[in-house]
Amino acid sequence: MNSLVSLRDVTVVRAGRPILDNVTWSVEPGQRWVIMGANGSGKTTLMQVCSGFIHPTRGTANILGHELGRTNVAQMRLQIGIASSAIAALLPLDETVLNCVLTAAHGISGRWRERYDGMDFERAHLLIDSWGLSKFAHRTIGTLSEGERKRVLIARALMTDPELLILDEPAAGLDVAGREDLIARLAAFAADPASPILILVTHHVEEIPPNFTDALLLSHGRISHKGPVHEIIASDPMSEAFETPLWVEFGDDRWYARGRQPSQGRRAKKF
Repeated sequence: MNSLVSLRDVTVVRAGRPILDNVTWSVEPGQRWVIMGANGSGKTTLMQVCSGFIHPTRGTANILGHELGRTNVAQMRLQIGIASSAIAALLPLDETVLNCVLTAAHGISGRWRERYDGMDFERAHLLIDSWGLSKFAHRTIGTLSEGERKRVLIARALMTDPELLILDEPAAGLDVAGREDLIARLAAFAADPASPILILVTHHVEEIPPNFTDALLLSHGRISHKGPVHEIIASDPMSEAFETPLWVEFGDDRWYARGRQPSQGRRAKKF
């Protein structure tokens, strides 16, 4: 089986300090990964390597068959979809939902002089519909709720039919209703074998959708734990990675976490 993402001893140094430190990790076809870690643990830098926006200082990174430093990065990026707050900040608030999705075909953030054919419009409308945005297609994104904008970002990230989709904190800033709607949609998307490889970055175990298969925990730029999601999103690995005592519980296809006091007894099933 060929790894779609293969990092070997990847180190990224900034200002003389390692942001990532000897990271070795692979992503195989069919996997859906969750990435977690405390603030400053290296999650953003890891995703920048995986998307080809930065190269390792040391080590090798092979993304979708392209080795960073020995490939056309611009061509490689067409195979990777990214939904993040950084992408959201580039989108003009007076641009319509349709145009926000459509312009991803040319890797730009707003309509200008580029041209699109019928297949481009057909795919954009298909994605808008599949993410529950049809009635907003001709609304400007500045008039949408935060949850609606998050779905626009995902639809946009899928416009080029990527092999790898990176979701950087997709539920951040959502209210409970918006979060639950998005998680349900992501769970269905993750269950579809036709979906691309998924990497989800989150700060909260409650935001992990069902149907994700594996998890990686970062701590101080190093991999603390990695493996099947039910083994890694658990009390002991999470406590070690976040350097604080945590109870992590699983029920009804969702995870929950809370702080643990040394004298506290267990009241719920612990994984």
